[in-house]
Amino acid sequence: MGKRINTVRCDKENRRCRIHVHKNQIHRNSKHKSKKANVKAICQVSDTGNRKKISVLYAQFIETKKDSTSQSHWKGVVSRWRNYIEPYIAEMEIRKVNENDLQNIINKAYSNRNLAAKTLKNIRADLIAFIKFCRKERVTTLMPESLTIPASAKRPKKCIVQPQDLVKLFSIDTTLYRGKRTQEPYIHAFRLEVLTGLRPGEINGLEWIDIVGHDIRLKQAKNVFGEITQGKNENAVRRVPLSELACMEIEAQRNLTGDQVSVFNISCLQTYYKHWLRYLESNGMEKTTPYELRHTFVSIVKKLPEGLVKSLVGHSRSMDTYGIYGHEIEGEAEEIAQRVNCLFTTILSYQTK
Repeated sequence: MGKRINTVRCDKENRRCRIHVHKNQIHRNSKHKSKKANVKAICQVSDTGNRKKISVLYAQFIETKKDSTSQSHWKGVVSRWRNYIEPYIAEMEIRKVNENDLQNIINKAYSNRNLAAKTLKNIRADLIAFIKFCRKERVTTLMPESLTIPASAKRPKKCIVQPQDLVKLFSIDTTLYRGKRTQEPYIHAFRLEVLTGLRPGEINGLEWIDIVGHDIRLKQAKNVFGEITQGKNENAVRRVPLSELACMEIEAQRNLTGDQVSVFNISCLQTYYKHWLRYLESNGMEKTTPYELRHTFVSIVKKLPEGLVKSLVGHSRSMDTYGIYGHEIEGEAEEIAQRVNCLFTTILSYQTK
């Protein structure tokens, strides 16, 4: 690898610099202001880096993901690379890749695979993150932030637990196992999830020290690989005020298992998912997923102000006015818990005719 030589000549009269960059018999000159000239010239002659194949650079990109993110994240990046990106640009040199090449990857994933909008958004995010990595490596100046998702991409409808099934959830604590009625070990986890809007990973990572009085102080989650993370996003670490119904479920769990480290002792999220499906089938309930218990919570409390709901479930805001300027008013958490409790009590008093 040749040594890069930068020669700077100053033009004091015009207050400009001329930078001559010489490397591997490649020469570039720039007459712009020194900082801009240096960046531009170096990008143009950086190693033979801009001749590297995408496959080589993407492997390096994935290694940085392994070092900085959880398995559940980087394994998704690897899977999307192999299935949707690698077949089209792996053998291309980075210098030859343009925004249209990247847009075609998204379009083909949609037209050939009929992928859902969420998967297409993940592919788009992967491509933008990869090119950003390449810019940091100074092998491209491409900025493909205008990549789009086809407007007609399917957006699967989310299901929620309807009132009749909610009544069953809070009145039946057994499931069928090998043809016999047995106590469902995760019944209080199911109920707490729907009463608080916690994510399955947050339920899995919940420890007794996180429960302080009538609050849950969320600080972590546990993903499908059993890794402890700080949650899905920066808003995931939060305070969740508990309604009276939620407190009852926590106390019932405490009486069941005692004060161990983990509240629910869930072996893994796959097991949690299987238990939920078996519970639904055993009790004649409509099929939903554990994550849709969270959707159920949001659907029930949507009558509350949006700012309150977002703080409860750990969602971000497009303009974080509440996060920057909003401070908790004394008694506000108790009021939220009471209002949530009232909404659920009304639904659970529902009786079929």
